[in-house]
Amino acid sequence: MAILIDDKTRVVVTGITGYQGQFHTARMLEFGTKVVAGVTPGKGRERVHDVPVFDTIEDAVRQTGANAACVFVPARFAKDSAMEAIAAKLDPVVVITEHIPVLDAIQMVDYANRMRVRIVGPNCPGVTSPGKCRIGIMPSHLFKPGPVGLLSRSGTLAYEIVAALTTAGLGQSTAVGMGGDPVVGMPFIRVLEEFERDPETKAIIMVGEIGGSAEEAAAAYIKEKVTKPVVAYIAGRTAPAGKRMGHAGAVISGTEGTAAGKIATLNAAGVQVAELPRQAAQMIAKLL
Repeated sequence: MAILIDDKTRVVVTGITGYQGQFHTARMLEFGTKVVAGVTPGKGRERVHDVPVFDTIEDAVRQTGANAACVFVPARFAKDSAMEAIAAKLDPVVVITEHIPVLDAIQMVDYANRMRVRIVGPNCPGVTSPGKCRIGIMPSHLFKPGPVGLLSRSGTLAYEIVAALTTAGLGQSTAVGMGGDPVVGMPFIRVLEEFERDPETKAIIMVGEIGGSAEEAAAAYIKEKVTKPVVAYIAGRTAPAGKRMGHAGAVISGTEGTAAGKIATLNAAGVQVAELPRQAAQMIAKLL
């Protein structure tokens, strides 16, 4: 099964005619993803890697049966693109674009929630279910089908752990790059809910970071609702207070959001926390 995407997912790529859209559409097709359409206003009737391009998402959905979206549109237009995908009830809508204003992200996520559409991102690497589908920019060669679900605020740390899982012969059910901005469409708890329901996922690795209290909320949810083994890694153990560390959401404010506080809360919920990313794979192997 996996979560969010599978071999029945039919993807429309918005911004497909741009450099990033073209490049990653090719990688998604190589992975086996059913990319059935692209959208760039004014470039309808063109083709990219033999994928038909349409002027609107509505046209793309009507003519190709697309049921999910990947957004590569530049930041100043990304909200409109995501809103159009949500209005068309595409699910999930995966927003790769970074530097989207916080207010735009709030409006996108609010609209998605009201329309009951799952939105991943913004500023995320996407979602990958090995052997089934990849939406986004995750490096395909690292993945192998397996029983471990991964959810991560960080793209590069997700890749490192995916590689460690594959090297260990474990593999992944689905990897979800949630995005590193202060506002994201699917926070930890919503992804954990999906993994808990998925019969193919036997264990979960959660990658968090300093800033905010989402990891603490996830710890409480894991303690109460999650029956599967969970291992975590928290980035930013040595980060100085008040400094942004790569992600817009990774800022410690006062005593809230410190790595030590998150680790203590996760430990109290029965979650083992790795000191290094690759150790998370070693720890989860012992729990399976």
